[in-house]
Amino acid sequence: MDQVRPDFSWGFPFSAVVGQDRLRLALVLCAVHPGIGGVLVRGEKGTAKSTVVRALTALLPAVQDENGTRPARLIELPVGATEDRVVGSLDLEKVLRDGERAFQPGLLSAAHQGVLYVDEVNLLHDHLVDVLLDAAAMGRVHVERDGISHSHAARFVMVGTMNPEEGELRPQLLDRFGLAVDVAASREVDVRMEVVRRRLDFERDPAGFVERYAEQDAVLAAAILEARDRLDAVVLDDVELRRIASLCASFDVDGMRADLVLARTATAHAAWRGAGAVEAEDVRVAAELTLPHRRRRDPFDEPGLDEQQLDDALRQADEDARSGAGEPPEQEPGSPPSPPSAADGTDTDPEGPDDPDGPGGGAPAPPERPAGPTGTQFTTKLLEVPGVGEGAPGRRSRSRSSRGRAVRSTAEQGHGLHLVGTLFAAAGQQVARGRTAGRMILDSVDLRGAIREGREGNLVVFVVDASGSMAARDRLSAVTGAVVSLLRDAYQRRDKVAVITVRGRAAELVLPPTSSVDIAVRRLQGMKTGGKSPLAEGFLRAREVVLRERLRDPQRRALVVALTDGRATGGRDALHRAKVAAGLLADSAVASVVVDCETGMVRLGLAAELSRLLRGGYVRLGELSAQQVAGVVRAAA
Repeated sequence: MDQVRPDFSWGFPFSAVVGQDRLRLALVLCAVHPGIGGVLVRGEKGTAKSTVVRALTALLPAVQDENGTRPARLIELPVGATEDRVVGSLDLEKVLRDGERAFQPGLLSAAHQGVLYVDEVNLLHDHLVDVLLDAAAMGRVHVERDGISHSHAARFVMVGTMNPEEGELRPQLLDRFGLAVDVAASREVDVRMEVVRRRLDFERDPAGFVERYAEQDAVLAAAILEARDRLDAVVLDDVELRRIASLCASFDVDGMRADLVLARTATAHAAWRGAGAVEAEDVRVAAELTLPHRRRRDPFDEPGLDEQQLDDALRQADEDARSGAGEPPEQEPGSPPSPPSAADGTDTDPEGPDDPDGPGGGAPAPPERPAGPTGTQFTTKLLEVPGVGEGAPGRRSRSRSSRGRAVRSTAEQGHGLHLVGTLFAAAGQQVARGRTAGRMILDSVDLRGAIREGREGNLVVFVVDASGSMAARDRLSAVTGAVVSLLRDAYQRRDKVAVITVRGRAAELVLPPTSSVDIAVRRLQGMKTGGKSPLAEGFLRAREVVLRERLRDPQRRALVVALTDGRATGGRDALHRAKVAAGLLADSAVASVVVDCETGMVRLGLAAELSRLLRGGYVRLGELSAQQVAGVVRAAA
C-alpha cells in the first residue's frame, strides 16, 4: 500500500469532498483510461471544481522517468499561454550558445502521466483548445516548427473547468472533450452543513485533516492502479457494442467520436467496479457522461440529457442489442419551413408615409404584444471595427496578437522570435565580428521579436427597435431572426454582447454585457413590442454601456449595431433628438453599423441618415446575409 499512498502536499483530500459524486466518478474513469479524452466541468463558482481536480493528482500512480520515481504532477495552463509554451519550441539558448538546434519541451511534456488543468477553458483561444484535446486523445504530441521535427509521449488526464455565465465553448470543441459534468451547490441543508464543517476543519488543522482521510485516499489510489492493470482484459462484446451504437444513433450525434468515447468509458467503468466484461449498467453510466454535451448542435441549445429520453433510448438499444437487428430508427419528419419574412427584402404590405406611427407621431401607439416567433436565420456577413486593436482574442476585428501571423519584426519585445529579422540584423555585423566562413556569429543584440496580427473579440451592443412601426405586419419577426443570426455570429467570434430594446418611452437594457449569448437569445425572445420609438434614448443608453465597459476593459473595442427603420417617434422633436444622440455616440469614438429594417415601395431613408450622423456603416436588412452579399461591413473609425 505504501507505493500508492497519496502525496499529502496536494491539499484537500479527494475522499473528503462532500457530494459531487458524478464529477469524482468522471475524474476517476479518466484516470483509469486517459484515452477517454478528459473531462469538462461546467458550473458556477464555489462548487469545489478546482478542489476536486487538485485532489485527484495525489491518487495517480507514481511516475518513472530518467531521474527515478516521482509523484504525478498537476500542471496548470494559464489562459494567456502561447502555443510555444504549451507544445514546446526551439531552444534559443542552445541555438545562440552552441549553434545547434534543440527542442525545449512545453507544458504538455511536463503533464505526462499527470493532470493538465485548464481553469476557465472557455476563455482559452480555440486553436489552443484543439491542440490540448488532440494531445489528450492521442497520448502524443507532434511538433513540426522552426525547422524542428519532434514527437514525445503526453498521456495525461485533461480537465477543463468553466462557468457557463462567462461564455460557452463552441459545439465543435465541446465534442472534443470525452466527458462533461455539470456541477452545482447542493440545496440540501445537511449537505451544505457538512461541506462547511469539513472545510473549516481543514483550515484549522490541515495536516491532521489530511491524515484522517489518508487511508481512504490510499484505497482509492490502489483501486485506480488495479483498474488500470485490469483495463485491457475487460471484454466489450458485440451485444454491448451494438447497444452503444444504438444509443449514439438514437441521440443523432455527429461523427463517430461519441461511440468511441462511450465504449472507452464503459470499459473503464467495468474495470473500476472490478468486472471482467462491460454490461448494460456500464453503458448507461458512460452515456450519462458522454452524451449530454454532444447534443448541443447549436450554441443556443440547452445542455443536458433528459432522463426519460435516455430511458427510452436505452430500451430501444436493449432491443437492438438482444435481437441483433440494429435497424436505424426512422427519421422524424422535419419541422415545417419558416414562413416568408422580410429578411429577403420583400414586403407584401408596403408601408408609406401615412404610417399611423410615422415620424409625426400624432397617432396613438398600437398596443404592446409579444415579439412572436423568430424569423428566418442565416449566416451574416462580417461586421467589423476598423483599425487594429489590442483586445481579447477572438474572431471579429484585426488586432495585435501573441498568436497571429508575424507581419514585421521589432528590436523591442515582441511575441516570439522573428527569425528572418534576427538573421538580417546579424548579417550586417559578420565582418565586424571576424567571421570569414562557416557558421554565422550571433549575439543577443541581434534578436528581433515578432509583431503579430490576429483577431480580437469585441463588445457588440445591439440596439433593437421594437416599436409599433417595426412590429407592423410581423416585420419584427424578420428583425428578431436577423438579431439571433448576429448573436450566433457573435458567439462564434467570441464577443461580449449587450442588448438594448427601444419601445414606448424608454430604452431598456435587457441584457448587460456578457459572454453568454444564449442568455441574450432568451431575453430577446421574451421582449415586448409596440408603442413609440424613442431612438434617442436607445443611442444614449448604448453610449452609456460602452463608456462604462471601457473603464472595466479598456482594450476591448465596441461596436454598436442598431436595427431600426429610423422612424423616431414619441414627440415632435423625437427625430431631432435621435439625430443629436447619434452625434454624441459618434463623438465618443464608438464604431457603429445601422441595419436598415425599412421595407416597402416607399422608403423615407431615415435609417441611412442616422448612419451618416453616427459616422458608421450601413447595410439593409435584406443585404445582411453573407450568402446574398459577400464582404465586410466596417464601421467608421
